Amino acid sequence: MLEWLRRYRRAMLAGDVSAGIVVAMMMIPQGMAYALVAGLPPVVGIYASILPPLLYALFGSSMTQSVGPMAIISLMTATALAPLAASGSGLYLVLAAQLALMSGAVLLACGLLRIGFLANFFSRPVMSGFTIGSAILIALAQVKVLLGGELPDFHVPSAVMGLVCLLALLFARNYLGALLRKAGLRATAADIGVRLAPMLVVVAATALSVGLDLQAGGVATTGAVPAGLPGLNLATSSAHWRALVQPALLIGFMTFLISMSAAQTLALKRQEKLNSNYELIGLGAANIGSALTGGFPVTGSISRSAVNFAAGANTPLASIITAALLATALVAPTGWLALLPLPALAATIVVAVLGMLELSTLRTAWRYDRGDAMALLATAVGVLAMGVEAGVIIGVVLSMGTLIWRASRPHIAVLGRIAGTEHFRNIERYPAETRADMLMLRIDANLFFGNVEAVNQRIEDELRNHPETRNLVLVMTAVSSIDTSALFALSELNQSLRQHGIGLHLAEVKGPVMDRLKDSDFPAALNGTIFLSAAMAWEGISSALPIREMHDEPVPSPAD
Repeated sequence: MLEWLRRYRRAMLAGDVSAGIVVAMMMIPQGMAYALVAGLPPVVGIYASILPPLLYALFGSSMTQSVGPMAIISLMTATALAPLAASGSGLYLVLAAQLALMSGAVLLACGLLRIGFLANFFSRPVMSGFTIGSAILIALAQVKVLLGGELPDFHVPSAVMGLVCLLALLFARNYLGALLRKAGLRATAADIGVRLAPMLVVVAATALSVGLDLQAGGVATTGAVPAGLPGLNLATSSAHWRALVQPALLIGFMTFLISMSAAQTLALKRQEKLNSNYELIGLGAANIGSALTGGFPVTGSISRSAVNFAAGANTPLASIITAALLATALVAPTGWLALLPLPALAATIVVAVLGMLELSTLRTAWRYDRGDAMALLATAVGVLAMGVEAGVIIGVVLSMGTLIWRASRPHIAVLGRIAGTEHFRNIERYPAETRADMLMLRIDANLFFGNVEAVNQRIEDELRNHPETRNLVLVMTAVSSIDTSALFALSELNQSLRQHGIGLHLAEVKGPVMDRLKDSDFPAALNGTIFLSAAMAWEGISSALPIREMHDEPVPSPAD
């Protein structure tokens, strides 16, 4: 906070105030709706929207991030607590706050230990698959509330209200922005109008419900909302600490990923730099604050952060203003909050999560990399078939598995010289010349224990394909490290080639790699020479056999 306060200027205040007001209007129905997703009383969603953004403003690094309840984290909370307590019970509320406390402690510890880089191991397609699966689960869970009962025994007045609200929100999402722009509003103002549509729809539904006395006819409402700010909550259940460890770790992990996704998107627009470790500390403090005020796990919301940005937020002061307005709403008479119809809130949830269906990522991955596309689909199916926690685990395993699979099978190219130049390229892509007794291989990966066997196998295959080879040159342009296992493998390859009368040479070895090799016996035992460049290796290794052309026509590809 000290950094952005030092840079604060009076000109920033108007944008922060307007953004704070807009997001507060958005947060009331959204926070209450997401509390319902988590299996909690609606007012808990407002509790979780007051202290968390204040603490994030103190420690976080994003200027426009909006921290509070979010659909996916609410679903994960409900999934974690459902086997432990009855939804809405006193124990359930205690466990929700305890889960926020544990998740916050995990995030805070990760930030202090500076391990924010671990989030990079969760790939974009897998994250998209998790989001798609979670969005479908949330939407399906709201159908009963939307219709006022199970199919086919639904409550007609509730179903009519829910479906009308759903259609109105879909219309606002798809067409309202264009209509407002045609009416003369600027694009930013039109976008804010679209974002505030859920608030307007809920207000209209509430007015209709009160005017027609639909509550007496069976339309469910949020019920009594206690007035006043939440008290200090220190209650925990000693019998459930162990049961909450795994969910707390998963929720903490997803909290960071979701929040960083939102913050990075907006930081790029503002040309700002985020600090992942400060983000962890800020999110950790926010969740601990939520726990202390009887809330549940929170994170940065992509949609709310976008509204905050579009409404003119310049600094976290906008979130502080939002929190102050929400606190004021609780201090003032809260009777109007008790009248909000649940079918209308369910409609806002369904439309919100439908916007999370990132099918464009699936289309791109399917065209570009079928492996990533299958990982996306597997994660989505895992969430739907086995639950949110299982989906997260599947996603992490697939991300790491894909990384290991690709690292263990590095690309290796047979090189030849482009005639009349000192450039060496893949002979499968370019018309390059080679020597009969010289085989040049470029290894396009670091050498480590996970890929040395594949590299050795490829070298053996190429030597069998080139039986006249008397000199093997390994071009190390892309090799930035060689671990101990790979060093032993190179030494064994060197001995094997010596026995077969073949020299082993290295070219274009990077400085840090060469420094490490000098600390071993490998350079002295090398059955060949370490050349500065591939061109020097070509010229330095004598050959009595003529140069030969590998291709008559170039392959039409700009890549090597």
